Amino acid sequence: MTDKNIVLDVREVPKMSKWFLFSVQHLFAMFGSTILVPFLTDLSQAVALISSGAGTLAYLLITKGRIPAYLGSSFAFITPITSAMAISGTGGVMIGSFLAGIVYGILSLLIKTFGTKWLMKILPPVVVGPVIIVIGLGLAPTAIDMAMNVNEQYSGVHFSAAIVTLLITVIGSLMFRGFFGLIPILIGIIGGYLYSMFITAVSGVGVLNTDGVSAAWQKITESSSFSEAIGAIFVMPEFVIPFVTYNPAEIFNWSIVMIMVPVAIVTVAEHIGDQMVLSKIAGRNFLEKPGLHRSILGDGVATMIASLLGGPPNTTYGENIGVLAITRVFSVFVIGGAAVLAILFGFIGIITEVIASIPTPVMGGISILLFGIIASSGLRMLIDNQIDLGDKRNLIISSVILVIGIGGAYVDIPIKNAENLQIEGMALAALIGLVLNLVLPGKESGFGNGQMFEAPEENK
Repeated sequence: MTDKNIVLDVREVPKMSKWFLFSVQHLFAMFGSTILVPFLTDLSQAVALISSGAGTLAYLLITKGRIPAYLGSSFAFITPITSAMAISGTGGVMIGSFLAGIVYGILSLLIKTFGTKWLMKILPPVVVGPVIIVIGLGLAPTAIDMAMNVNEQYSGVHFSAAIVTLLITVIGSLMFRGFFGLIPILIGIIGGYLYSMFITAVSGVGVLNTDGVSAAWQKITESSSFSEAIGAIFVMPEFVIPFVTYNPAEIFNWSIVMIMVPVAIVTVAEHIGDQMVLSKIAGRNFLEKPGLHRSILGDGVATMIASLLGGPPNTTYGENIGVLAITRVFSVFVIGGAAVLAILFGFIGIITEVIASIPTPVMGGISILLFGIIASSGLRMLIDNQIDLGDKRNLIISSVILVIGIGGAYVDIPIKNAENLQIEGMALAALIGLVLNLVLPGKESGFGNGQMFEAPEENK
């Protein structure tokens, strides 16, 4: 029987009077996190919004409109993107992202053919948990640098903006209820922005620069005709398109493959976790119908679409799952509406300028919390799956992953007539963790309670 508490079921179309409001809620929920990833990696925030919307629409199509999930920028790829950017620029990042999407497609085919039991053997929580911790803690220096340094010099004024932003976000997370409790990141960014505006006026230190916003607004208000005003409002983002912006053959590097592709190991595990949570909330078994193979394929295609536009890889968003849990509005049409709005936002120039004007310390304050949450979620995975670190095998695997990943270890492999192949940081830690898990005896202990991939029973 259908849950009587459901306001709108998965395939129900909302009334036009409520459709926009429902979709805006999802847009706000994903907005802060989605623009933070490109902000940290020097990618276009406008393109990130467009690619998240386009990727979500593709996901809904591939899953036959049966899974109400929104996809946004993936935090797991921040460090790999930064490393790949240093090797081959934005084009290299897009190549690596596209190949990561291909891995999703391969995994989808394997799951369709062989089921999910084999996944548990290569992705036990004793490997995935520590790798997620590495992702969060490895980004910690970046968050602190953004929060308190300007041109590598300490600035107390800038640090105050980061601290105020962090406090607002923390208070919002703990005190706000309902929908506002789901958007503490966005509220924190707005509060930090307003504080930066105030402190800039009071101290004279340029924490906030709104010249771009003023110029965009002036261009709109001074338009002499309707068509000119439309041209001033809608602006073409800086897309990065293969064979147009760059030639993949000229910048391809195997190091990019080894940096970007292994991240899929972690994001697939996160994806499965999101699907299980979503299944419990909606009272359906999405792992069975439309199937985990379809949802993973949808995630991969969304990442591939982003790579063809110049956006960061996409992943399903827990923030939007939270919106579903509170509103009980599971309609995929609402999710699709949010995706369309995200695409429109990416083309509106003044919104792009507002996003670009967000001070670095404000994003630094947000990052302190978010990166810590990422690390804590890895710890939670170990706890939820009851991984016994008193067991020497588990202790060895987790310890090696943590030190190699956070310590910045790398392997430099010389290749004849080509640049050296470098495997570093999180990618190296994940690969070594997988190998250790496969070769060390006593694999059962790494599974914990064995519930990591346990699908929820469908409500009758």
